[in-house]
Amino acid sequence: MTSEVAGAAGARTAVWVWRVAFVAACALQLYGVYSPGEPGPSELFPGVDKVAHFGLFAAVAFTGLIVGVPARWLLAALAANAIGSELVQYYFLPHRDGDVFDALADLLGVAAGAWAGWAVVRRTARTT
Repeated sequence: MTSEVAGAAGARTAVWVWRVAFVAACALQLYGVYSPGEPGPSELFPGVDKVAHFGLFAAVAFTGLIVGVPARWLLAALAANAIGSELVQYYFLPHRDGDVFDALADLLGVAAGAWAGWAVVRRTARTT
């Protein structure tokens, strides 16, 4: 196998790995914000749920940009989900409560994930 063919096969594998990561991030995020009960164990330390909100939304924004989801649609959908999920938790999920600070953590996660995603996409574009 030549290095050119091996490189193309590796690139295809990397694309699929990122796609699977994006789908997994979306599934974890949706489970985390819409499950009827508190997902996972009780708080390990104060504010752990804010860290989880930040990480879940950052992961979706980052992996979405890496796989090529158009930024305007991805980030708009994530921002709407950040606000909407807290409203759903407040009004419709009896064992959950909507929290403004959770929504803020979500939006900060979207911003951080987008910043990191754009940085990787720009760096990758420059090297290819």
